[in-house]
Amino acid sequence: MSEHEPLGPLSPDFLESDFYGYQGTLDDAEIEVVLRTRRFLQEEVAPRANEFWEQASSPVHLLPMIAELEIAGLGYEFDDRKASRKLLTGWLEMEFARIDPSTGTMFSVHSSLAMSSISILGSEEQRERWLPAMRRMETIGAFGLSEPHGGSDVAGGLETTARLEGDHWILNGSKRWIGNATFADLTIVFAKDEADGEVKGFVVEKHFEGFRAEKIEGKYSLRAVENADIHLENCRVPVANKLADANSFADTAKVLRLTRGGVAFQAVGVMMGAYERAVAYAREREQFGSPIASFQLISDLIARMTANITASLGMAIRVSQLQDNGIHYDEHAALAKTFCTTRLREVVSWAREIMGGNGILIEHDVIRFFADAEALYSYEGTAQINNLIVGRGVTGFSAFV
Repeated sequence: MSEHEPLGPLSPDFLESDFYGYQGTLDDAEIEVVLRTRRFLQEEVAPRANEFWEQASSPVHLLPMIAELEIAGLGYEFDDRKASRKLLTGWLEMEFARIDPSTGTMFSVHSSLAMSSISILGSEEQRERWLPAMRRMETIGAFGLSEPHGGSDVAGGLETTARLEGDHWILNGSKRWIGNATFADLTIVFAKDEADGEVKGFVVEKHFEGFRAEKIEGKYSLRAVENADIHLENCRVPVANKLADANSFADTAKVLRLTRGGVAFQAVGVMMGAYERAVAYAREREQFGSPIASFQLISDLIARMTANITASLGMAIRVSQLQDNGIHYDEHAALAKTFCTTRLREVVSWAREIMGGNGILIEHDVIRFFADAEALYSYEGTAQINNLIVGRGVTGFSAFV
């Protein structure tokens, strides 16, 4: 093999950035779903991803097309469909993030956070009431936990309150950073019960009196995700919309430990997107009469990026395998989330470095991945908070203050 013949993917259907061929962990039926989704993303999303980012508006016109892929709610069982493995649902999150993290976040907020909340914490009647329409993406969901004055302390610091009055709960407070909330049909809202101080979960529909969502402007990460401030002013929520099994923050954590594993896959996808563009650029860009890919410093960066992606994907896959086997430890998901998003920061920085000045031009995509990486690094728990979760799991002692 000459120096001008790169190894390339291990199979024609594998991604070049999948250096160890991890796609081989999927079965044939799962690969068919992945390839179908990959084609859609390449044809419908990739050509306009930078446009979506610069316009800072969610590409809601894609929702009917995503519905046709039949991938919403794959992780939940329906009468006509078994639940898919976490390995597949995580892999799909990676595929979305590789092309456009914003479109991927729009989808995962709905299919992962919102649908998971109802699937895990709802009664059978509530699952039957909402999930079929959400699966068809006729009803779009959002997830409201974070608040203007609370982030990492949300377990005990929720300011949003709920008070039972007759056949309604009365919600008051605010939520911040709520993706999809500007156009969602329903939002899962967590609030502290004034009676017992416990965190309860509610399905708040957009037409409810006292509910208002206002788009956050001036955001320069995941710009095509319409994050919103939610205002709840004596918002009346029917008793039937209180999630049956959402009665403490420990219940809320059941959702988060699953979705944190998904963020690890998203981080890998963003790494892949930046990496693939940087490698292609290095092969084509010439300096001093040679492609920069032939320079030792560039080759070193590419090797480091390859290692980060390969290690991170292996970790994300292992967490999903454990969860598929019924092993759901907070520290497993937390370690994957913090490790993968930390490595993500390195990869997007090196990809930008390889491109030099061209790396800050949106036409080359990498600056979009560079900026989007910051949101992934922060949401679903900061690196520091996730490290404390891991430390507690390892030692048995909590370092939370």
